[in-house]
Amino acid sequence: MKTPNALLSATGTTIFTVMSALAAQHGAINLGQGFPDTDGPADVVRAAADALMDGRNQYPPMTGVPELRQAVAATNRRFYGLDVDPDSEVVVTSGATEAITASLMALLDPGDEVVLIEPLYDTYLPVVRLLGAIPRLVRLAPPKWELPRAELAAAFGPKTKAILLNTPMNPTGKVFTAAELAFIGELLQKHDAYAVCDEVYEHLTFDGWRHIPLMTLPGLRERCLRIGSAGKTFSLTGWKIGYITAPRALASVAAKAHQNLTFTTAPNLQRAVAVGLAKDDAYFAGLAGALAAKRDRLSAGLARIGMAVLPTQGSYFVTADFTPLGFAGDDVAFCRHITEAARVTAIPVTAFYEGEAPSHFARFAFCKRDEVLDEAVARLERHFAHDSAAATLTSRAASA
Repeated sequence: MKTPNALLSATGTTIFTVMSALAAQHGAINLGQGFPDTDGPADVVRAAADALMDGRNQYPPMTGVPELRQAVAATNRRFYGLDVDPDSEVVVTSGATEAITASLMALLDPGDEVVLIEPLYDTYLPVVRLLGAIPRLVRLAPPKWELPRAELAAAFGPKTKAILLNTPMNPTGKVFTAAELAFIGELLQKHDAYAVCDEVYEHLTFDGWRHIPLMTLPGLRERCLRIGSAGKTFSLTGWKIGYITAPRALASVAAKAHQNLTFTTAPNLQRAVAVGLAKDDAYFAGLAGALAAKRDRLSAGLARIGMAVLPTQGSYFVTADFTPLGFAGDDVAFCRHITEAARVTAIPVTAFYEGEAPSHFARFAFCKRDEVLDEAVARLERHFAHDSAAATLTSRAASA
């Protein structure tokens, strides 16, 4: 028999699925997958329930219900000073992952080159390759994750069609600086390229760091497709509501891609997200503040155990270097070990790279209830204290 699609056939199960299954098998606290363990705002959930009962359950407009498109446009203006036409410059999608796919479909032809920054979200590379485009990878290095400007400039060339930029960044927690964004913008204009901007953590920034959409920089309004996520902004990841903001010429093509992917998205959920986007500034500040406290709580616990915790400026995640623990194995082995032995699950950071990568870092999600974070730390403390004691006894026995 003829074989199915070679790329998809060769693509393994995602590390998130693998580790979540392992966590379930061992009764582990799952700090691997990035989703909250409580629902988002009650008024938003109630709006979705009410909207389900008012007789508007048939196909909504392909690009999104008017209420949500208008709310996305208003949010762009409110937070970033962007004037957006809700009727021609907003496309609502079934989650941000679809928005990323639709945006790449809107831009890329086979043979086009796309600049990607590692470590990266695991769907980027497969989608680029399924479209017949060629990824050009640029790598950030821990612990500071600074943008390597010479390497980035070298990745651009005559065939470059776009860069896929994620800020705030998963898994690093990095928020790109104004200077870094300006440098990227100069490259886009020099090479007549576009940017697909994955900004799903836009409202989850800490310690005075502020998210700056690339689209707001001079000369870049017509070159950017900006992606947001209701799942991240309202802690309702299962709803899968994303939205693209783009200039009319790009939004219309992204809408055609969306038409051939999912066509539309549940109308009651769209209308509820519109309610959420209209919430006052205190909600958005409170969300970031609450997550910053969770970040600090988990980071302090991991540091107390002995890990070196890297700074996190945004997102749901902290990255920790487990080298000080003396574990004799790579990050995949470490994450499997703590899942099985300590019953706490994390994600190996090498999963976000292609090829050889730093192999002594694990990513932990802190978007969980405080008592869950505390129990995870307690389990790790007990486990590594036991390991340390066992190692000491072994050493003494060997010396006797």
